[in-house]
Amino acid sequence: MFPLGSVLLPHMPLQLRVFEERYLTMLSHMIEADSTEFGVVLIERGQEVGGGEQRFPFGTVASIIELGSGEGMVAVTAAGGARFEVLEWLDENPYPQAVVREIDELVWDDSLLPLRAQAESAVRRALAIASEFTEQRWASVVELSSDPVEAVWQLAGICPVGELDQLRFLRAGTMLELLTAVHEAGVAASQEYGAPWAQGDEEPDL
Repeated sequence: MFPLGSVLLPHMPLQLRVFEERYLTMLSHMIEADSTEFGVVLIERGQEVGGGEQRFPFGTVASIIELGSGEGMVAVTAAGGARFEVLEWLDENPYPQAVVREIDELVWDDSLLPLRAQAESAVRRALAIASEFTEQRWASVVELSSDPVEAVWQLAGICPVGELDQLRFLRAGTMLELLTAVHEAGVAASQEYGAPWAQGDEEPDL
């Protein structure tokens, strides 16, 4: 398990610079076991470095795509997969471990296409507005997957909101719930940055 100060969502990329001894040991054990997966959970209180942090009990499986080495650290490139709930935290010597329960994948239905379009419009608009005030990791024109389930998770992942909103996305029980949350968060993000038209129901053309 790898507690972080950020949320990893399914079908989103993850890049880490691993330098703490406990996580270098974890990676070493994974390589020995020919394993490519570890769990990522959001830290509730505490810091990423040093241990002793408290964590939220929901997370995402990260699958390693590439490993690279540098001076005193390992660069990890991974991608989010299945969601899980932590049932029990185990002994953390030499690194965090837990018993988890995998959460069912969300199911797509074409009846959600109109809501998907509204959510995407809201998120891309929020990204465009936010980029005028702060540096954003994702551009408003970033491409999404052609797979509808992957695309919705990616839409949630690029939405310019805080970690607790991202955690809300992660815990969605249905695709309708996820899309509704993403749409609401995208509209709220636009309002936060002061878009004059964001207070009403009408949305301008892209």
